[in-house]
Amino acid sequence: MLVISLLVGLAFNIVVCQSKIYGSVADLPGLTYDFIVVGGGTAGSVVASRLSENPAWSVLILEAGVTNEGVVLSEAPVLVNQMLSHPIWSWNYSTTPQPGLNGRAVSYQRAHILGGCSAHNGMFYTRGSADDFDRYAELTGDSGWSWDSIFPYFLKNERWTAPADHHDTRGQYNPRVHSSTGKTGVSLPGYRWPVGSRVMQTTKELSDDFPFNLDYNSGNPLGVGWLQYTIGGGERSSAATSYLTSDVQQRPNLHILLTARVFSLLSNKSNRLSFNGVQFSHNGSPELFTVSAKKEIVLSAGTIGTPHVLMHSGVGNKADLEGLGIPVLLDLPSLGQNVSDHAAATTTWSVNSTDTQDELGQNMTFFNEAFAEWNSTKTGPFTTLGITHVGWARLKEGDEIFKQFEDPAAGPRTPHIELKFTSGTFGGSRVGHYFSINVAVASPLSRGSIKLNSSNPLDPPLIDAGLLQSDFDVFVIQEAIKMAQKFVTAPVWKGYILEQITPPTNITTDSALRDFIRSTAGTSSHLAGSAGMSARNAGYGVVDPDLLLKGAVGVRIVDASVLPRIPSAHTQAATYVIAERGSDLIKQAWS
Repeated sequence: MLVISLLVGLAFNIVVCQSKIYGSVADLPGLTYDFIVVGGGTAGSVVASRLSENPAWSVLILEAGVTNEGVVLSEAPVLVNQMLSHPIWSWNYSTTPQPGLNGRAVSYQRAHILGGCSAHNGMFYTRGSADDFDRYAELTGDSGWSWDSIFPYFLKNERWTAPADHHDTRGQYNPRVHSSTGKTGVSLPGYRWPVGSRVMQTTKELSDDFPFNLDYNSGNPLGVGWLQYTIGGGERSSAATSYLTSDVQQRPNLHILLTARVFSLLSNKSNRLSFNGVQFSHNGSPELFTVSAKKEIVLSAGTIGTPHVLMHSGVGNKADLEGLGIPVLLDLPSLGQNVSDHAAATTTWSVNSTDTQDELGQNMTFFNEAFAEWNSTKTGPFTTLGITHVGWARLKEGDEIFKQFEDPAAGPRTPHIELKFTSGTFGGSRVGHYFSINVAVASPLSRGSIKLNSSNPLDPPLIDAGLLQSDFDVFVIQEAIKMAQKFVTAPVWKGYILEQITPPTNITTDSALRDFIRSTAGTSSHLAGSAGMSARNAGYGVVDPDLLLKGAVGVRIVDASVLPRIPSAHTQAATYVIAERGSDLIKQAWS
């Protein structure tokens, strides 16, 4: 679309001309800092902001991507699909061929921009279940990761704001479980596509199957509720816009270097392995630079980037590293293992209406008018996605699948299934007008891995997301699709739903449905767990409960890679609280 191309060009020009952050290594005041934060993404932005609150500590962010300032595709919520697919702001990864997807390799987009995936994602604000965090506490032996202990960090992060259209939100969320004093803007949809009222009516007409949940972020997500987004004032609220604000950037003890590609961590081995330096390139130059950390290196490069850096530093599975000719400093077999994601598929129906988000992609006049409205007032269709509600559900307790597989959910409040109710096609470009329910495995049993492709740090890693590796996960999506199909049998949909598009109506058996799932399902891009936490005395894991790297000193990992199990939620909110608590752990260690 021409308009999208113009927006990309505008964003790129602003990035080049108005960056307020260091664009050259020579401009840095020095190459020794108290703390070096590797990655200026969702977690790294938080850590750097919080640590630099202490004026006595010097902090450097090394971010591989470019600035987020002026990137319209990131700022305007509705343009998320164009943001995700554009090569300037993405690492442009792909998975290895996935056996669970009939051997298909799928695109795996990770953000290449300050703010990381919070500047690049679907902006869902979902905390998960209280059971998820209580299980983290049990697995790590640290009650500080329990729901009750971590809940104040959700409030510390969140700044609840009115939706862009300032509609009456009474009965759409529970203010008692939210905060208006945090950093990251969170709000309800700021443009109300008409399909939302039909979703709400369904929770009344089919209340036994789809009960209304006033606020799924209370720790008990089960049911259907209004979607909460990381959007404030009609614009995306990312870690960069909320934690690296202009006043934070002007702190004399905080320095941010963009287009800095970290190759490895540098060690100083005496009685115990110690890491105290970072080697990186800048702006694609072959010259390598070294910066030293007097206190800690904080790895916040994400579930893919963090193990990639550590492995090139000589940390990981000894046999794998030796096979690539990388000198082994620390044999840590768990690194890069135990990763998981929320596999997803979509059900779609054509509808008897033109008032869906599809209209933005098919009516240039409507698109231009909506963009003009957003550009001048930050209101209108550009302020949100077409997803109005989200639902969470469990399989039936007596399902035969539990005779074959142990339940991977963290507890009775934890869903197996996520349902995203969408006015239009879910992330697609099909001509026409539609209603979609995207379904995902909220508590997957499948596991994958991150491994090195070669000894060259510039080569992308091997990303095995393990999608639908387990038949349990296929069964979950199968049942979720049936649940979605039942949802539209409510009387409110009569005359609105015209026909089912996907799965095709000629799929009438469970076997055929499973074949359809394996041939069409994809990723939610929520990969987690590659540097999982475990108890201090555990014989597995990558970091201790205080997020310090096992078997070494000088390195702490603060990002979604430390989650020992993926939460039953989009991983953004969990990453924020890991970063908030991780920052406090660092402060306590060095106070």
